[in-house]
Amino acid sequence: MSRKILVLGAGKSTSFLIDYFLDKSTSENLSLIIADLNPEAIATKIRNHPNCEVVTLDIFDEEALKKQVSAATIVVSMLPARFHIKVAQNCLAYGKHLVTASYVSDDIKKLHDAVTSKGLVFMNEVGLDPGIDHMSAMEVIDRIRDNGGKMLLFESFTGGLVAPESDDNLWNYKFTWNPRNVVLAGQGGAAKFIQEGTYKYIPYHKLFRRTEFLDIEGYGKFEAYANRDSLWYREAYGLENVLTLYRGTMRRIGFSKAWNMFVQLGMTDDSYTIENSEGMSYRDFVNLFLPYSPTDSVELKLRHYLKIDQDDIMWGKLLELNLFDAHKKITKKNATPAQGLQQILEESWTLKDNEKDIIVMYHKFGYELEGQKKQLDANMVVIGENRTHTAMAKTVGLPVAIATLQILNQKITKPGVQIPISKEVYTPILDELKTFGITFNEFQVPYLGYNPDSVAS
Repeated sequence: MSRKILVLGAGKSTSFLIDYFLDKSTSENLSLIIADLNPEAIATKIRNHPNCEVVTLDIFDEEALKKQVSAATIVVSMLPARFHIKVAQNCLAYGKHLVTASYVSDDIKKLHDAVTSKGLVFMNEVGLDPGIDHMSAMEVIDRIRDNGGKMLLFESFTGGLVAPESDDNLWNYKFTWNPRNVVLAGQGGAAKFIQEGTYKYIPYHKLFRRTEFLDIEGYGKFEAYANRDSLWYREAYGLENVLTLYRGTMRRIGFSKAWNMFVQLGMTDDSYTIENSEGMSYRDFVNLFLPYSPTDSVELKLRHYLKIDQDDIMWGKLLELNLFDAHKKITKKNATPAQGLQQILEESWTLKDNEKDIIVMYHKFGYELEGQKKQLDANMVVIGENRTHTAMAKTVGLPVAIATLQILNQKITKPGVQIPISKEVYTPILDELKTFGITFNEFQVPYLGYNPDSVAS
């Protein structure tokens, strides 16, 4: 009897995941069932694979979902995070293991005792960020502790960007992930973290003007803005006494300053709709956020409003997006400002077929060992192959696929709702990721903390 892996959702991040399962399907005795709302979008070579079955599934069709889950050996949900609870409840009811790449929701956490009592593994946050960030960080933190070190500082940054060879716009950016998440990034509360033992908060309207800078050898300079909640990682990573804990998102230098223009204009707002948005020109859309003037053009009003000189690079970045085009139209009815902006950006920032993306991750570990303060930095760079086999799909999909097989083969056995922070889980996954070229470079650097003068003295 073959072991059935049910993959729910076959979106952008599943190309490497599906390839991995099919490549191992004969040697590991696997049959793959891919259930998606739009199965016709799945490549013919996958649909025709002898160990693969593609089915149409609407997640809201309870009976169809039950039928698929009950017939599976293990379930991989690559659906949007809000649908995982529905899948998780079915997995619990039918006694099936579950793997997702998404943050664990409070609803799924509540299932922990029931999942544990049934001996099931519900592995979450095992993609890229969250996922590879957890595993690579815990591998180093555990190593430092095992050697008798005491953690003082942990910073972690991740970015999904356009690869240098496909970088042809002034923003040095293209969408490699859900564009909506990019447009709404940072909303929903202040960013919070700790620096040198002091709590810090950055409200949304200031988020993109407080950045850190990072160098990655061979790839140049990057900037990072703070993620919403760094403090959650204190307990998960056992860093309750750490002096500095900060997580952020990486972009190329200058992106955040330019993005801040949209924040200040109100274009990233998703809380209200524009009644007459459908058919509105990009130019009229921009004008919605500017004061009325009987004489000044939209361009002039925007420049005054944001205090941009004509020769400022910021102005070039705005022109490049066709923001002032009177002929291009918003197509969505009752669009929110964020949805209107997303449409405009997708036109300029979508990867072409043979363009490549890049994933960058950077960790900093500050620690004390035998009375001395030390720092180890680690970075990872992964470049995609094309628009389908992206670095994002590789770094999200492969750890999910590897974890799934580890659970199937009873290498990961500890039951419960969990994330991949124990050695039993992260060691085999990180080892196998190395065979796919997903590796970290480590280097010792002087520990400066945030008070370099006091450390040096």
